[in-house]
Order: sequence, then structure tokens, then C-alpha cells
Amino acid sequence: MNTYGGIMVKTSRKNTWLRLIMVSALLLSMFVTIPKAANAEDELNLRVKGAILIDADSGKILYQKNADKSLGIASMSKMMTEYLLLDAINDGKITWDQKYKVSEYAYKISQNRALSNVPLRADGEYTIRELYEAMAIYSANGATIAIAETIAGSETEFVNMMNKKAKKMGLKNYTFVNSTGLNNAQLDGMEPAGTGKTAENKMPAKSVAKLAYHLLKDHPDVLKTSSITKKTFREGTDDAIKMSNWNFMLPGLVFEYEGVDGLKTGTTDFAGYCFTGTATRNGTRLIAVVLDAVDAKGEGTYKARFDATRALFDYGFNQFTTEEIVPANYTFKGQKSIPVIDGKEDKVNIATKEAISIMVKTSDRDLYKPKLVLDKKELDAPVKKGAVVGHVEIEKTEGKDYGFIDGEVNNAEVVTTNTVEKSGWISRAFKGIGNFFSDLWNKIF
Repeated sequence: MNTYGGIMVKTSRKNTWLRLIMVSALLLSMFVTIPKAANAEDELNLRVKGAILIDADSGKILYQKNADKSLGIASMSKMMTEYLLLDAINDGKITWDQKYKVSEYAYKISQNRALSNVPLRADGEYTIRELYEAMAIYSANGATIAIAETIAGSETEFVNMMNKKAKKMGLKNYTFVNSTGLNNAQLDGMEPAGTGKTAENKMPAKSVAKLAYHLLKDHPDVLKTSSITKKTFREGTDDAIKMSNWNFMLPGLVFEYEGVDGLKTGTTDFAGYCFTGTATRNGTRLIAVVLDAVDAKGEGTYKARFDATRALFDYGFNQFTTEEIVPANYTFKGQKSIPVIDGKEDKVNIATKEAISIMVKTSDRDLYKPKLVLDKKELDAPVKKGAVVGHVEIEKTEGKDYGFIDGEVNNAEVVTTNTVEKSGWISRAFKGIGNFFSDLWNKIF
């Protein structure tokens, strides 16, 4: 009889296989570890092809899932059209009261009520503000084409502008083939020159979030329009049409979520149900993007995209806080100063110029540590107070950190905190002589 883990096993040939199995099991148990806690992607269990959540102030990425894969974005494309329009308004190239005369292209697309549209009259004139509100609130496609033509002369040239702006913003893996986000097959053979007959706008969730981030940074007034739940187009005329915002998370609508005031939905057969939402609570604004959301049955629905967005917002608002990682005037242990050459003092003190605060998961607060990066290891006198000598980077010691939507910005300058004047020539001469004999002594002995 032999004992394996406290179990008596008869040592006959008949039990050889049993003994081997039990020994193997015992050995295996020695190396089995407790599974790690589920990461955010597992915790949220989002039924989407791509998603991301960021802090709208700093661009800190709080969550992402398949965020670098280029997918259909449908009418969320109109955020780029909005950006270019608001740029043109700010630059004085276009005014809100400017009139647009309807082209044949814009007219034909606007008559298709299977798409989101406000029908435009073939002989009508509309202000840019009317067209903008129809686009931002009701996702009107004919109105969007009208804006593109006003800015660039044609949608073909406008698409070139969209792609150039995307490159300048630093977006990745994007494709713009029209101003609306429709499939080109829905444009009745009038798609922009050089684009495919069935082509459609594509972008990863990360690039969509970056576009939204810049839109809110550069044109925050967009929220004044994106937050309107209902409005009548051409009110008081025979062309009056009631417009209801497709963002059902706005106050008073069916999937209302506290603090939501934008930004843009998108739906096509290719892209599925998509949404770029933004919400603010207690001074914190978040941006969430979901691409091709489905329900538990695997079917794309309006509710599915808003449910996914709700889960992202709950995760961000409930589990993250903005924390000061490094205070202003912070000094590093072991590196509170750097040497000064030919100065009245041999060294100058250094510290961070400003505090560093970032949004982090509350439970991970102690995992973020400052790292000193010096550009210079010594300075030549004279040295002025406030001279930049390096910067601080924040590193997470354990686990994954997604970084920032616009690159690494979690650093602060390290500067000198006092002045060191240059020593006189006599003092430098004596110091030089002293150094000479000191070096000589060291070489001899």
C-alpha cells in the first residue's frame, strides 16, 4: 500500500494506471493558480464589435474593446461634416444666415423618406442654420449634402476635405467616401467621384472617439444643438416637419440617461447600430463609442446600442475618479537637485512645475507612480529659476493602462526652483587648480 495525498492506493499492477493518474493530478494541482480577476472587457460583457470610453477633458482612455479595428460608422460620419462646417463658420467663410439653393443631387436624396430626411424643395432656399439643425438633430442626409456643397462646391471636394482633416487630427484607418455616412448605393448613382458604387465610411472606435474629442474641444457649442430633443423644421411654413432626435438617451426620451447631451447616432445595414454618446456628471464629461451593437439574441436594435452605452457610462462614472498623482513642487527622492558647472553653488534644486491629475479607476489609485525623465544631467551657470530640465511621466506599475486618445499627455515639466549665479573668474581659477591637484592625487594614489 502507498499513500498519495492522504489516499491509500493498493500497489498492484492492476492499479498502476490509477496511481499514475493520481500522481499527475497532484503535480498539476501544485501549479494551478487562482484565475485573475476579470478585466473590464469581461466585466462589461458588451455585445458590440467595437467600443471605447474616454474622459472628454484629458482624453484618458478608460476602457476599450476591439477599438483599433476599422468598422462601419454610418451617420456618425456627420460629426466630421459638423466639424468642418463649424470651422468654416469660425473662419468667416460661411455665415449662419447664408442661403443655399438646392442642387439636383441634394433634392433627390432629400426626397427619400426611407432615409432620415427633411424634404427640400427643388426651387427652395434654406439657411445654413436650418440645414445644420436638420443634420445635427434629425441626421437629415439631403441637408448634409447641401452643407457639403456649400463648403466645398461639391461633395467630391468635400470628401477630400474630410480625409485631409482626419489626417491632420491624427485619426487612424479611416475611410470617408461621402459626407453623410450612407452607403454609396443609396445615393442614386450620384456618389462622389472616385469612390466605389457600394463603398461606405469606416473608422475604428478609437478614431471615432478622437473625432468626437476634438469636436467637443474645438466646437463645444455643438452640444447646444445635439441636445435638442425635438424641433420643427421650417416651422410656420407649408414645409414644416417635426424632427425628433435619434439619440434616445436625451432627457425625456425612452432611454434617458442623466447628463447625456449628445452626440450622434448611426445606422446602416453594413455598420449596424452605432452611437457616439457624451454625458456629464459632477464636472466630469465622458465620451462613449459603440459600433455594431446587438442584443442577447444577436440582433441589432436601437435599444442594444443605448444599453451598451449605458453600461460604459455607468462603468466610467461609478468606478473612476480624477486623482492627483503628483502635486505641484514635487521633488524626487534621490534626485532633488542636479549639478551646476561654474556656479556659485555646485547644484540647483529641481521640482515639478505643476500638479498631475488624471482619471483612474479608484481601486487602482496606488498603482500609478511618477517617473522622472531628465533632459540634462548638469547645467552651465548661470541658471535661472524656472528653467526646464525634464518632465515627469506617470506609469502604472501593474495591469493594463490604455493611455490617452491624443497621445501621451500625462506629464508635467520639471524645473529649477532657485537661481544659481556664475562664479567669478578668480573663484573658477582656484576651483580649476583644486580640481587639477585632486585629479593628480587620485591618479597617484
